[in-house]
Amino acid sequence: MYNLISFVSRGKVRSKVLKNLLEPHTPTELSQIINTHRSTTSRAILALEKKGLVECITPEEKMGRYYQTSKKGKEILKKIKEIKTWD
Repeated sequence: MYNLISFVSRGKVRSKVLKNLLEPHTPTELSQIINTHRSTTSRAILALEKKGLVECITPEEKMGRYYQTSKKGKEILKKIKEIKTWD
């Protein structure tokens, strides 16, 4: 689990993506919310999806797919929040 916490914490965009996908968004919507390029946001989503932290909820769509934080991703966010409150 701590390897996933480290993976998310090391990337500013990854942590923003994971936090903001608690509600479903497309990569385009999310890039506007977190103020990054769409390609940067998409790469972060794919990396998080490979680790099982984000899931696509409209996989049948070719464009405009919606993503959200998975159960595992929510657990990681909770752990990160706990760790940061120790500081």
